[in-house]
Amino acid sequence: MSYEILVVEDEDDIRSLISGILSDEGYHIREAGNSEEALQKFKLRKPSLVILDVWLKGSELDGIELMDVLKDMDADIPVIIISGHGTVETAVSAIRKGAYDYIVKPFKSDKLVITAQRALETVKLKQENAELRGRATSDDTLIGSSQVIMQIRQKIDRIAPTNSRILISGPSGSGKELMARLIHQASNRSDGPFKAVNAASMVPERVEEELFGVEDHTTNLTNTGLLERAHFGTLYIDEVADMPLETQSKLLRLLVDQRFTRIGGEDDIQVDVRIITSTSRDLERETKLGRFREDLYHRLNVMPLVAPSLMERREDIPELVEHFIERLSGSTGLPARSIGDDAMAALQAHDWPGNVRQLRNNVERLLILASGEPAQPITLESLPDEVSILRGNEGIQTNEKTISMPLRNAREHFEREYLQTQIERFGGNISRTANFVGMERSALHRKLKSLGISSSSGGSDGS
Repeated sequence: MSYEILVVEDEDDIRSLISGILSDEGYHIREAGNSEEALQKFKLRKPSLVILDVWLKGSELDGIELMDVLKDMDADIPVIIISGHGTVETAVSAIRKGAYDYIVKPFKSDKLVITAQRALETVKLKQENAELRGRATSDDTLIGSSQVIMQIRQKIDRIAPTNSRILISGPSGSGKELMARLIHQASNRSDGPFKAVNAASMVPERVEEELFGVEDHTTNLTNTGLLERAHFGTLYIDEVADMPLETQSKLLRLLVDQRFTRIGGEDDIQVDVRIITSTSRDLERETKLGRFREDLYHRLNVMPLVAPSLMERREDIPELVEHFIERLSGSTGLPARSIGDDAMAALQAHDWPGNVRQLRNNVERLLILASGEPAQPITLESLPDEVSILRGNEGIQTNEKTISMPLRNAREHFEREYLQTQIERFGGNISRTANFVGMERSALHRKLKSLGISSSSGGSDGS
């Protein structure tokens, strides 16, 4: 259970009792006997939950005053108040000021465990809702049945339960963050937080603040970084090649020692975080050019994964389109539309330099701009100019080239381009290609051979 609880109680026996009960439930426990020690440990690393006694004898702050300070440092931190019979009114007042709940002494262990569980579940739900609001889509699975996608699912199943660092490479828009989320969900850290950051989108001067946090001694305020917020969970760093070299050195230290120091701080912060990184660049080349630390590259690349481009999985496009139509119609209220065979063929033939992200954007555009009755399928004429294989500069250049040829050569040129496109569309599956183009499989094999087209690249013959 990936949660850490700070128990603040001045009486040693009660503090030990609470810690023992919660430790037996699998929680990680830290203890403090007074407000000064509690603040020091809270600043050192924020816990998931604070269990706080109302009266803290010999402390500068009582429990309610301490809770106010903790809430100023982190408004979302859940606090459970422990009170004696004579302080119930004070405990109720604390709930009005932001405490999650209170427990009256003497208490039963079941009451303590259930209250702690509910407090942590509430915080987890808030975090998940915030993450969902911040994400463009709520996709939680890899769509497709191509061989490359099935292999990725198998790799995720194998490496997710380990604690190994993973480097996901692949072009922009190919689903690298989705793969990282799926690894987290299938790991032993799934109860912990998943934090994502894009190194390319951060101002270089603020990368370290975002990752490691800041201590301001003039105001006595501490801003925790992503590493602390990902404690017992997963931190996903996208486009890690854009991280400044100085920050790379500090990240390397974290990977070696699982320790770091906040900006402006003096104490080492120890965290338990799994690091998943991704890049659309060739990191090995970046190391040779001196733009990325070679030792960090090898630390991050323990388990390499490759996110395929959409060109490598064209046969998944119909499933992806259907998935996007279902999701978008549900979230936008637009009527779901079917895609005609001619339009789907064009979608599968397009190169999609922006990959899955670009496909999704075009599907949304189709739903918004589609004319006619909702029951009518979307046809080739409705596709945007950037997608339709019958329009655009590429089509003009092809027409100009073909029109200068004799009929026999032009026919051969067309057949070669057409059949090559269909083979790519069906992932190299000759049986499915032959069925679509209306030829016997043996006849198609002969035709491909006569045109000089390989029938074995990218897939199987379906036998």
